[in-house]
Amino acid sequence: MMNKKTAPVGVFDSGVGGLTVAREISRQLPDENIVYFGDTARVPYGSKSQNTIIRFSEQIIRFLKTKEVKVIVIACNTASALALDAVKDEFDIPILGVVIPGARAAVEATKNRKVGVVGTEATVQSGMYTKVIQGMNPEITVIEKACPLFVPLVEEGFKEHQVTEEVIEYYLESMRSTDIDAMILGCTHYPLLRSKIRAYMGDKIQIVNPAYETAMDLKCLLEENDMANDGTEGQHSNYSFYVSDAAEKFRKFANTVMPFDVPITNVVNIEGY
Repeated sequence: MMNKKTAPVGVFDSGVGGLTVAREISRQLPDENIVYFGDTARVPYGSKSQNTIIRFSEQIIRFLKTKEVKVIVIACNTASALALDAVKDEFDIPILGVVIPGARAAVEATKNRKVGVVGTEATVQSGMYTKVIQGMNPEITVIEKACPLFVPLVEEGFKEHQVTEEVIEYYLESMRSTDIDAMILGCTHYPLLRSKIRAYMGDKIQIVNPAYETAMDLKCLLEENDMANDGTEGQHSNYSFYVSDAAEKFRKFANTVMPFDVPITNVVNIEGY
């Protein structure tokens, strides 16, 4: 068994979006090692039932445990909402999701108690951000908006294209005319469009990036449990990437997100776990 401090952090997502969470962890906790799994064979999760999402999450956690990870981050809004409670009770390892850290940051950020949430169709239909935010403060009004085209625009490399600005305006025009003063990017792909969304929404609105908030929650959890990698071993941080399909496509996308070159992506038969 490896030293708890140098053991890696396990991060998983339904595909490539969770790389924004892995990137934020690498920025905020540069000494930590990371094992990332993207379930590229079974993406998207948004259209699946809760039982299926729980089963997929259990398989991935069992795989990540074979890599002797010390903590697991569910870097997927859908799995965080539908599977986190179930897997937390089932596995003897700390597990974090992305919804609660993002919701808490928005509750702290809003001055007028009006919060916007943009996410996928499934995330918005689940109403999970509204539930969590109003559980923290029942007086907050939450306006949720599905922006389904944001994900394919990001994945197909259209981040800087004019069409993306037009789609942002199409989806967010109604939200811009409300008086929200905080907005959650409720999908792990959306931080890659953050500067364009911020430019459209204007400076009066605070944009909450759950990837950053999750990395900060992870930092606290590791420090409180004396599991933080302090870098005293003198080794460079080690990152490994696994997928259930389409490794080369994933690797190319990862190289546009991560602040370093991703040389290898390994394919895993996740159904075997």
